Amino acid sequence: METVLEAKNINKYFKKPVLFHVLKDISFKVREGEFASIMGKSGCGKSTLLYILSTMDTDYEGELYLNNELVTGQEREHLSYIRNKHIGFVFQFHYLLSEFSVLENVMLPAKKLGEKTLQEIEHDAIEKLRVLEIDHLAKKRASRVSGGEKQRVAIARALINNPSIIMGDEPTGNLDSYNSDNVFNIFKQLSDEQGLSLLVVTHDLDFANKTDRIIEMGDGRILQSDIQMLKK
Repeated sequence: METVLEAKNINKYFKKPVLFHVLKDISFKVREGEFASIMGKSGCGKSTLLYILSTMDTDYEGELYLNNELVTGQEREHLSYIRNKHIGFVFQFHYLLSEFSVLENVMLPAKKLGEKTLQEIEHDAIEKLRVLEIDHLAKKRASRVSGGEKQRVAIARALINNPSIIMGDEPTGNLDSYNSDNVFNIFKQLSDEQGLSLLVVTHDLDFANKTDRIIEMGDGRILQSDIQMLKK
């Protein structure tokens, strides 16, 4: 299977107020179609790592590859392009623009990328909403849909440019168990049926236990990164 994301010997230091070694020699791969979760206590470096893997933080030592292309050291503008085209984001808070419709929110990253006509983007956006069974909400203002529906809209937005990988930072952290299960099932379906790779930081052990692999972090290191035996 193809490697979609690879971190090689990633080290990260915070310089202020004193020098602090926050990520220590992090190396791992995420393969095509793999659904991996990152777990660890608060402050162990999970979110810091995700910011580096998503190309938003470039101040680190080591190498980062996306689709076997070295992204470390690339110009900011190119990183912005890579991020928009190849990485979809789902956060704990949906960050939807409340005055825009559901459809307009989903279309935004594709408009920014500018590789398709508006008609094509709208068609794709409706298709993503249909897959997530919320196409009936397309014309509703984002402020008018429920919390669980908002997170589905955020997932549709993350999918609009057909990314290589979805990265999640506590994507179920704000949801009740019913909606958390819904989000997990959507992610699992994307992994199984579309071969999409997913890397999700979570505190939810039930969620993590159902993923293909748990990458366990502690004190800035990877403690273990085993494929879960009962999976695929």
